Amino acid sequence: MKLPRRKFLRLAAGAATLPVVSRVARAQAYPTRPIRIIVGQAAGSGTDIAARLLGQWLSERLGKSFVVENRPGAAGNMATEAVVRSPADGYTLLLVNSSNAINATLYDKLNFLFLRDIAPVAGILRAPLVLEVHPSVPASTVPEFIAYAKSNPSKLNMASAGIGSVHHLSGELFKFMTGVDVVHVPYRGTTPALTDLLAGQAQVMFDSTPSSTPHIRAGKLRALAVTTTTRVEVLPEIPILGEFVPGYEASGWLGFGVPKDTPAAIIGMLNREVNAALTDPAIKARIADLGGVVLAGSPADFGKLIADETEKWAKVIKGANIKPE
Repeated sequence: MKLPRRKFLRLAAGAATLPVVSRVARAQAYPTRPIRIIVGQAAGSGTDIAARLLGQWLSERLGKSFVVENRPGAAGNMATEAVVRSPADGYTLLLVNSSNAINATLYDKLNFLFLRDIAPVAGILRAPLVLEVHPSVPASTVPEFIAYAKSNPSKLNMASAGIGSVHHLSGELFKFMTGVDVVHVPYRGTTPALTDLLAGQAQVMFDSTPSSTPHIRAGKLRALAVTTTTRVEVLPEIPILGEFVPGYEASGWLGFGVPKDTPAAIIGMLNREVNAALTDPAIKARIADLGGVVLAGSPADFGKLIADETEKWAKVIKGANIKPE
């Protein structure tokens, strides 16, 4: 049977809208099954703790499980690639962190382009680092440390959690902005780096506040400054580094991302729920315990943070000619 042209065109147009209608319907029904949160760091890490904290809140709020899957390895690139290759349906989230912005320049041959292939959902927290020294270093302030380092070039070892870590690049940014000459000594993680710093094998480190605060309070390490633009709740007496090195800022940060082409309705709903979680007093208190400051904001806000951090660390990596291990 031959259809009249007008009727045929109406049927064709209706068929063309079916995928759109189907996507909208799926977004409105979301979520209907468990959601995975892929974390590129080991269980028990600060990023893992944050993922589980938000995942539990979202599970209770939305009535579906948010299951954390740890996929450490290759500086988080394995986890990112797993999410990039997942369906863009909102059922696989990536816990995005500062390593993603760093890795975009540090690694020449990745199987993805982070800024293109991961869509931002929401920022969770920003975590300061603390510039700390072993008590044997005769410096109690940032200016004293800079003066001592300049008078003793290449005699101080700067420990870090590894080449390309935010600890490492925060130190390289400090070196670039102050002109000090300290020797970078990379370790395989924060724990062995801190162990040698406490033993005096290394003399200086930029470390996250959760792991270092107990040692600072015990007098085993001396904190000189925090790296964010405001003082932090866990170390309120410690000044900010930018007071002595104008324009300096460095921090770790966390948020959620999803594969590109995930429906905007799903991204918007996840953004609203994450922002709601970040207003919960219990969540805010736990983030403060971790040494973090709540980020929140729109997907565009988080996307701008990622883009700005990618550009910032690209300059440091290229300027210091840093290569991955």
